[in-house]
Amino acid sequence: MNDQITQNMKGKFIMAMPGLPDPNFAQTVTCLCEHNESGALGFIINKVHPLLTGRELFEDLGITCNDNVDKIDIFLGGPVQPSGVFVLHCGPFQWNETLKISDWLALSNSRDILEAIAQGQGPETFLILLGCAGWGPMQLDNELSDSAWLTCELSREIMFETKPDLKYEKAMMLI
Repeated sequence: MNDQITQNMKGKFIMAMPGLPDPNFAQTVTCLCEHNESGALGFIINKVHPLLTGRELFEDLGITCNDNVDKIDIFLGGPVQPSGVFVLHCGPFQWNETLKISDWLALSNSRDILEAIAQGQGPETFLILLGCAGWGPMQLDNELSDSAWLTCELSREIMFETKPDLKYEKAMMLI
């Protein structure tokens, strides 16, 4: 079996094929943040948490926040590490724990970015996500070769400016 990844999908969207049986990923758009021989890491960007608000999240974390946080959606980033809090964001990229994904997108999961967002001082564009999606070595590659996923380039418009319930349809149009 070939253990070299055939195409690095870091910085791409993957969309679940219609009819994908896994309920965690049905009708989802996932932003891939890392993809190498060790596996892959991504975040579902179109599933808003049905109950949790920005204010509740910051209060749970003991972070002082202003009233702007009432408008912040919290997304369900995936079934792995469901209590982990992650931020996909545009610049600036100076936060303590930041992984650059593309020239305009990064992933952070440090307290400093969350405190800045809670005070309205964070990046201008961001998504806060609970949990992530993870794949073991070659798992995503095998799923891609089995046609479980459709792929396309990342889109800032889809990620940050499109309503969550329209992201899947819009991403599908990029294929």
